[in-house]
Amino acid sequence: MSDTDTRQSLSDLGTLTQDADLAETGTGTPIVAPMPLREQIIDAQGRAYATGRRKDAVARVWIKPGTGKVVVNGRDQEVYFARPTLRLVINQPFVVSEREGQYDVIATVKGGGLSGQAGAVKHGISQALTRYEPVLRAPVKSAGFLTRDSRAVERKKYGKAKARRSFQFSKR
Repeated sequence: MSDTDTRQSLSDLGTLTQDADLAETGTGTPIVAPMPLREQIIDAQGRAYATGRRKDAVARVWIKPGTGKVVVNGRDQEVYFARPTLRLVINQPFVVSEREGQYDVIATVKGGGLSGQAGAVKHGISQALTRYEPVLRAPVKSAGFLTRDSRAVERKKYGKAKARRSFQFSKR
């Protein structure tokens, strides 16, 4: 087999794959199959469950249709997260998906501080929302709420005052 035969057979292969991709509708536009929608994942009580993480905090979150009540560790969100900024963080997934006041949230959080716990609950709510309503995955994902924020406190090193800060220098 010569080089020209090889090149011609390769070009024939290229045109075959292009022909397979194009529709025979006369316009020559490729057929685009719609993306298969993810399945709804709910338990026997009609709730969607997800785990959210941020820093050292881990949140177990259940959501179900309701009036917008958020309960964290058995307490209302106004009591548990006293700072309004933390409550704002928790409600971000509902604002982005335009579902404010439509879901009740029950969350249990362990570890970390209040800021990390609020971030963990936000991550858990986002994951649970996409499991309850798979259509909402696109807006929640584009807002960046499905990605776990992996930033954490850097460990302290020996010979240093903190993670990177040196001890004060003394000339004498």
